[in-house]
Amino acid sequence: MKYLLAVFDMDGTILNTIDDLGGCCNVILEKHGYPTHTIEEYKYFVGNGIPKLIERALPAGTVPEIHKKILAEYIEYYSLHSADKTAPYDGIVECIKKLRAAGVKVAVNTNKVQAAAEVLCKKYFPGCFDIIAGFKDGIPPKPAPDGINAILKSEKIERENACYIGDSDVDFLCGKNSGLDFIGVDWGFRGEKFLREHGAKTVVKTADELFNVLIG
Repeated sequence: MKYLLAVFDMDGTILNTIDDLGGCCNVILEKHGYPTHTIEEYKYFVGNGIPKLIERALPAGTVPEIHKKILAEYIEYYSLHSADKTAPYDGIVECIKKLRAAGVKVAVNTNKVQAAAEVLCKKYFPGCFDIIAGFKDGIPPKPAPDGINAILKSEKIERENACYIGDSDVDFLCGKNSGLDFIGVDWGFRGEKFLREHGAKTVVKTADELFNVLIG
């Protein structure tokens, strides 16, 4: 077996969440009279956590007080609508179940708020993950390695026996900062060309291919 632990990003890696992420943001922006954005634009707004998403979605120069208000409203609204259009990517549930059956531990490390990450994992991947590490106050978001470091410590697994799987440059840097091998997925928000341009050496096109790479 090549890896003892596989750590997955969430948005764009195991779940196609972009319609809900962007759609919810547009609802709040429109409510306050700000310009909205296309779903394609949101694919490049996400990845660095919800505060950064809101910063990118708001007009340049928006004062901190407004950012804080919009952020709070977005988190509340998204918590109620996080699964309206969200769905797992093809084959990923089966891939994770096969990894567990093969003895590989599986975890999630995401910049999504912890509560939302837990709700989505429970809905779409019940009982599939050994640990879920989402965004919490006091812990810097990816690409900082803090979330992965906590997972490694909790599961008592050495870095050389773990890998990080994601769909963005933020994920690639998170893996690099954590000292883990990185595996990119072509089906996410950015695609293979983007990932390779940002340093990814391994990019898979299907969940079956990912399973084979992980098992080795």
